[in-house]
Amino acid sequence: MRTLQQIIQQILATIRQPQCRRTAFRVALVVGTVLFTINHGSALLAQEMNQTRWLAAISTYCVPFMVSIHGQSQGRKTLARRRTA
Repeated sequence: MRTLQQIIQQILATIRQPQCRRTAFRVALVVGTVLFTINHGSALLAQEMNQTRWLAAISTYCVPFMVSIHGQSQGRKTLARRRTA
């Protein structure tokens, strides 16, 4: 069983990879924009965005970024395990 520290180190190593970051940014841009539109679009159009909503809007982009990084990290781990098997 891996420790939390090992998992965090693996995720940070993935974030350091430029190609992984680019992929995660693209995923965050597309998925985050769809989610932003669903969750905050009407408030934006009605000019009802406040500080709390903007904070939630930022997290709308952060979540798909981190999910993409995690998926890439797991994929890299699986490939490494297959290579050594």
